[in-house]
Amino acid sequence: MRLSILREFLTNQASGGQILMFSAAAAMFAANSVLSDQYFGLLHVELGPMSLLHWINDALMALFFLLVGCEIKREFVDGEMASWPRRILPGAAALAGMAVPALVFLAVNRGVPGNMNGWAVPTATDIAFALGVLALLGNRVPGSLKLLLTAIAVIDDLGAVVVIALVYTEGVDVNALAVAVALCGVLLALSVRNVQAVWAYVVVGAALWAALHASGIHATLAGVITALALPLQRTPGQPEHRESPLLRVEHALASWVSFAIVPLFGFANAGVDLRGLTAAQALDPLVLGIAAGLVLGKMIGIFGAVMALVRLKIVDMPAGASMRQLWGMALLCGIGFTMSLFISALAFGEGSAQENAAKLGIIAGSLIAALLGAAVLSGSRRQT
Repeated sequence: MRLSILREFLTNQASGGQILMFSAAAAMFAANSVLSDQYFGLLHVELGPMSLLHWINDALMALFFLLVGCEIKREFVDGEMASWPRRILPGAAALAGMAVPALVFLAVNRGVPGNMNGWAVPTATDIAFALGVLALLGNRVPGSLKLLLTAIAVIDDLGAVVVIALVYTEGVDVNALAVAVALCGVLLALSVRNVQAVWAYVVVGAALWAALHASGIHATLAGVITALALPLQRTPGQPEHRESPLLRVEHALASWVSFAIVPLFGFANAGVDLRGLTAAQALDPLVLGIAAGLVLGKMIGIFGAVMALVRLKIVDMPAGASMRQLWGMALLCGIGFTMSLFISALAFGEGSAQENAAKLGIIAGSLIAALLGAAVLSGSRRQT
């Protein structure tokens, strides 16, 4: 029997997360070894109209966002969050898990106006990295918390997409934007007419990517917009059903994104040259604000929101989970990595001193959150 889409998704993300850990470690090694010049030089090799780094961040990551969009639509239309009662717990936890880290960041950086644009950097959860850590812990974590973490990450991915669209868009070319709007209309027409040919959405989505890239709006949003247009047939009780265009695209992309695109993005963006790092640089408000937002903000926001809803009897405690396990899961949600690195490049500009400081905060905060979360969960009872 084939794995259900959800189980396959969790398996891919967990395994991909472990590969992502390796690629991040490899990037740090390359950036701080005799290979440093070659590593940074390779990323800035020009390939046609863009550098290799831009091709990875702007083109390949559009496929990552296409998969994210598919996951969001599937979960809300025919998945774990298909009804309002099921959305309350992960929705409240995700919103608190975005708001509190942003407030922590702003509090730490309140005296540094130039850093304020990075408030969204610590608001994301890297689902692959977090599930990769959970996979290493085996049966010490109940399935209900794995599903809750996944749902929280899906919702704050949606929040990150909204933030990118509304906040991190600079000068807009009106003519190119008009073309992009027209192409969105074409996608809507295809969706309304329930066109089943995936190639039609891919062709229009590729044209939308080019139009958004020319307009000044981040082109990766074309992936999300295309995903939301893909038809999805509701199939209650049939998790194996993959006839809908959206599920065909998600199934085709899942392994490529988990095992190739995201690790490649991690390798291209996680390298920070720490040689010559001073205490003053390590204690820069930008570094501390992001790290504190990921470690403390995420934990306080998510754990606090879930416990408040449970104590108020609005929701039940996740099945089979203890308070300690919930705390550990909330800590793991502080692994921001992929989306945080992506947002930091938009907030401060690729290659800037601020982006390098932001990377240091992201890597430090994500590593601390992973270690603390693993330590808390490793001390919990095994599930039978």
